Amino acid sequence: MKVLIIWKALVSAAYHRKLKELAKFKDVELTLIVPTKWHNTSLEKEYCKDCKIIPTKIVMSGYNHFHWYPGLEEYVRQIRPDIFHIEEEHYSFVTFQAIRLAKKYNIECLFVTWQNIYKKYPFPFSWLERYNLKNADYAIAGNESISNILVRKGFDKERISLIPLGTDTLLFRKMDSTELRSRLRLEVFTIGYLGRLVEEKGILDLLKAVSRIRSNFNLLMIGSGKLKHRINSEGMRLGISEQIRFIDNIPSSQIPNYLNCMDCIVLPSRTTKKWKEQFGRVLTEAMSCEVPVVGSDCGEIPNVLGDCGLIFKEGCVDDLSSKIKLLLNNKDLRMELSKKGRQRVLDNFTQEIVARETYKIYQKMIYRKKAQKTQINNSERSSGNISIV
Repeated sequence: MKVLIIWKALVSAAYHRKLKELAKFKDVELTLIVPTKWHNTSLEKEYCKDCKIIPTKIVMSGYNHFHWYPGLEEYVRQIRPDIFHIEEEHYSFVTFQAIRLAKKYNIECLFVTWQNIYKKYPFPFSWLERYNLKNADYAIAGNESISNILVRKGFDKERISLIPLGTDTLLFRKMDSTELRSRLRLEVFTIGYLGRLVEEKGILDLLKAVSRIRSNFNLLMIGSGKLKHRINSEGMRLGISEQIRFIDNIPSSQIPNYLNCMDCIVLPSRTTKKWKEQFGRVLTEAMSCEVPVVGSDCGEIPNVLGDCGLIFKEGCVDDLSSKIKLLLNNKDLRMELSKKGRQRVLDNFTQEIVARETYKIYQKMIYRKKAQKTQINNSERSSGNISIV
């Protein structure tokens, strides 16, 4: 079967492992349409060599739900895939562009959604959503709550599969970080954060929590965002600016090196009216590197961690601080969580598992299309056999 995939995240090499696993299925021929650049990130060189890659420029790069591919129809005509796999939200313009082409050329299509809050969108997104939900053949939802939202919006539950984000356990693994720690001046217990520097990620809660720690520590913060200047000023106000180490965005292939510099990592997300944590990819990446994890009870975090990390009440600085202190003062607990975390990823969140479940969906879609074609042919033959007396 020929499968065409579009996904803006494929500019990062870390996302290609799932496709390498999908390409291992002998009856799957993958073609990836990949942006040459997404926002400030250019296509990384170490991408998947097991698939056909078509790097292409996109319009509105960096705008999640507005971007589109100007040459997409020509690629569809050339490839004539059996399945169009759209790793974009059901209310995005690029999803509409792809599904419209799928309908035009009689191609089975699916989209992937991580929207875990029920929303009514303004025009034109409300119209795009209605069109996409009406015309998509299948959907992948990241978790049960997301699936329930699709059903509430009228999508057939029988055409939804639950597949979480996968982690490349070969890339994300425990490794020696002595040299990098020395270069970053991480001489003592290091608390980590990796992600967007925005308010809903609970970063200000993290700063307040660590300021209450009386033992020596470093806070390694990796990421970028509009909150960076406020973090600097808040760090100075709390008297912890000397302990903070800032790193801007790094190549996805280098993330494991930095995760291994951390003695624990914290994801202190907070629910807002428009957002709650959909998965927390850094959680499984850290666990795969055997780094103990502390997460809030926001959104999907507790379901991702299970009993393999420490969970605190979102927004509760005292609770967060106590959980970090517990790890700082208990080496045995850190060792226990590091081993359990790695095993949880191996059991539930590998790219091999994600690829296998995705392949099952492809099989269902192909079978469904063949069944529909057979039904149409039988109906046409039956009509032709009607005799008039």
